[in-house]
Amino acid sequence: MKNFSKPGYFTGFPALKVLILITGISLAACTWYVFANWLRDDGDIAWFTPDANCNLHTSTCSAVLGDKGRLTLTVDADGRIDALDILPLDVEVEGLNPSHVTIDFIGRDMDMGLHRFGLTATAPGHFHGQGQVGICTQDVMPWRARVILETPEGKLGSWFDFDVIRS
Repeated sequence: MKNFSKPGYFTGFPALKVLILITGISLAACTWYVFANWLRDDGDIAWFTPDANCNLHTSTCSAVLGDKGRLTLTVDADGRIDALDILPLDVEVEGLNPSHVTIDFIGRDMDMGLHRFGLTATAPGHFHGQGQVGICTQDVMPWRARVILETPEGKLGSWFDFDVIRS
């Protein structure tokens, strides 16, 4: 009877382990993408165009919310909004009584993640809080501040664009 040697295990390139790793990374990336878009869902928000000539660095910015009212955003930035600075945020609402106000800072040309800040009601129609824009490797990073009001009639919002210069 012939003696056969025991089968040896292939010790070369671990193809199965690499494929499992690639599949795991792909699933994690897909999960992150779906979760990030779910958190940022704005399909149920009625958007209103902001007033022209808005400069959040130096002045307040406003938007007329159709025939419902008006919102005004003030960022107390001492003349310049810088990355990673804590920014005092004030929103005044006329003609509506929102139950909750949030501000999202989103990168206009680059996904910078979710920067959402809830504001606290300090008086009827007045909301205050703090926010922060993230840091970027670009010399000039275009951002958008989205103000979202939750009202009994639904969500209403407007946006205000600004640029942050890397210091």
